[in-house]
Amino acid sequence: MKSLKIIIALVVVASFISCNNKRTPQVQYMPDMYVSIPYDANGVEAIDGKPVNRLPVAGTVSRSGVVAYDIANTNEGYEKAKAELKSPLEVTDENLAKGKELYGIYCAICHGTKGDGNGILSERDKFNGIPNYKDREVTEGSIYHVIMYGKNLMGSHASQLNHSERWQVVQYVEKLRSELK
Repeated sequence: MKSLKIIIALVVVASFISCNNKRTPQVQYMPDMYVSIPYDANGVEAIDGKPVNRLPVAGTVSRSGVVAYDIANTNEGYEKAKAELKSPLEVTDENLAKGKELYGIYCAICHGTKGDGNGILSERDKFNGIPNYKDREVTEGSIYHVIMYGKNLMGSHASQLNHSERWQVVQYVEKLRSELK
């Protein structure tokens, strides 16, 4: 009997609580679900009143220094790059050495270490028709454009190589082309 009285009392109290004004805030059982803690998505902090971006997490790739490439991925864009685009990097031994290293990682498997189109994948008949650099009428701009967007079966390498690394690979490809002739 005593438990029945307690249950009835709880039902009466609950009905009074639930029937109050709905326009005023109610009791929140989990306030974090209703009022979230705001975080800045960019991780911007203020130092001396000026916003400053936080450093990237260790082991991640920083997106600072990204250079915009505004030539379209079309045949007209390819021709424009071929005619107008020039390397901003000076041809140096350091750039050629870095270009050779990157070429060995990303390009040689298809194009071969000499640029003759006889890479490991070509020898194993995984991909046929890989071009020999001497057979193509290319410029440094068209090579950069192809690295950026890809062409035919070759995919883009823009996510693997940053702006200056692409130009270093272009310098090395130009060196290979001159040695093939």
